[in-house]
Amino acid sequence: MAEPETNDLEQQTVPKVITFLSSLLQRVAESNDHSRRFQSQKISVFHGLSRPTISIRSYLERIFKYANCSSSCFVVAYVYLDRFLQMQPSLPINSFNVHRLLITSVLISAKFMDDIYYNNAYYAKVGGISIVEMNLLEVDFLFGLGFQLNVTPATFHTYCSFLQREMWMQSPLHHLAKPSLNIIGGPLKIHCCFNEDDSTHQQQLAV
Repeated sequence: MAEPETNDLEQQTVPKVITFLSSLLQRVAESNDHSRRFQSQKISVFHGLSRPTISIRSYLERIFKYANCSSSCFVVAYVYLDRFLQMQPSLPINSFNVHRLLITSVLISAKFMDDIYYNNAYYAKVGGISIVEMNLLEVDFLFGLGFQLNVTPATFHTYCSFLQREMWMQSPLHHLAKPSLNIIGGPLKIHCCFNEDDSTHQQQLAV
């Protein structure tokens, strides 16, 4: 996975969800890379032999440019990533697996959300992997999710609020505000850890 040529990417309007999701995942991956807690983590089909040279943001922008999926797909992909990680706690996001987790979650989200979407062979080309690997990643991710693909409107809006919080953290006002209590308490995680049927949404997003 090499850094792609930008050519006409700048001419497209990249949704803010791409910017904020990539920022969140970058921070989580870098934190988990250096966390002793995850040094003995399980190696999965999502792990690459080396860190991809393309950044998380550039990778998401590449997916956005070529996959033509809706902006909502990226929010739902974020939901799927969080569910997957909650159900697979021995597989935290890091620099070796985040790209494959992303292309797989967006692929599944597009299939579930959009009426028209590209096939696995196309997504494999976009993601810089083989069709065989793409198929394997999709199956592994679906089983890891327990095939729980439905996303309620309440859940969707909750995850949007997490991305809005990421936007606030990037703003200059964040550095002027007093630090919130217990927001950063240990290794950074993407987990939200709340019951989606619970209207109170007791989220514990440690980012």
